Amino acid sequence: MEKVAHLLEHWISHSREHTQKYVEWAEKLKETSPETSELLLQAAKKFREGEMLLEKALHTIRQKSQNEL
Repeated sequence: MEKVAHLLEHWISHSREHTQKYVEWAEKLKETSPETSELLLQAAKKFREGEMLLEKALHTIRQKSQNEL
C-alpha cells in the first residue's frame, strides 16, 4: 500500500503542475485564440476533477493502512 500511496502523491503533484500550465497558456491565448483558450480552461477543469479523485483514492489508501495498524 505504501508504494501505491507514493505513486498517487506523485501523480497528483505532476497533474497539478500540468493543470497550472494549461491555465497559464489559456491566459496567454485569451486574446489571440479565445476558442483555444476556452478549451484549455475546460481541460484544466477536467484535470482538477481527476486530481480530486486521485486525492480520494490516496485518502482511502491511507485510511486502510491506518486501520491495519
